[in-house]
Amino acid sequence: MPDLSYETSPVEDLSFSPAITARLERAGDWCRHRGQRLTETRRQVLGLILSSDKPSGAYDLLARLRPAHPNAAPPTVYRAIDFLLEQGLIHRLERLSAFVACSHATDCHHGCDHGEWGVHRAQFLICKSCGRAWELEQETVVPALMIAAKEAGFRAEAATVEIEGVCAGCQKAAHSGGH
Repeated sequence: MPDLSYETSPVEDLSFSPAITARLERAGDWCRHRGQRLTETRRQVLGLILSSDKPSGAYDLLARLRPAHPNAAPPTVYRAIDFLLEQGLIHRLERLSAFVACSHATDCHHGCDHGEWGVHRAQFLICKSCGRAWELEQETVVPALMIAAKEAGFRAEAATVEIEGVCAGCQKAAHSGGH
């Protein structure tokens, strides 16, 4: 049953680019297909995450949400985040305690559904210099992890791999800055 218990009317609408708006529309369709509702607050939180070039923390999201919801409190954001995580529309990066949009949930070109895997697969490259994160979709990683977990008698519920390092852009900047 959808959680419709919390919703406020926006005082000022947050505007997003046409590309983000299109992704939000697909996210709304994704939720409806799953019998859920992407409320305006959830939509705005997802839009803020999609609009950011870096992973977003909950309090950063709250500060960016306040122009549309002046009375928003941490539970407002946490409820939206919990919903978006449950729907597979965002990922939590444990290392950063931040959130990023799922790069394939609504745009999967090979017909996958997170439910078919039994776990939400995700691998991330996290740049410790610029703070950006990139989602990978390596098909061989999750099966290897699931086989290892099963052999250990473990029932996996999530499979997220976070690889920390330095991105190509930061490497190039460091290299060119050193000369």
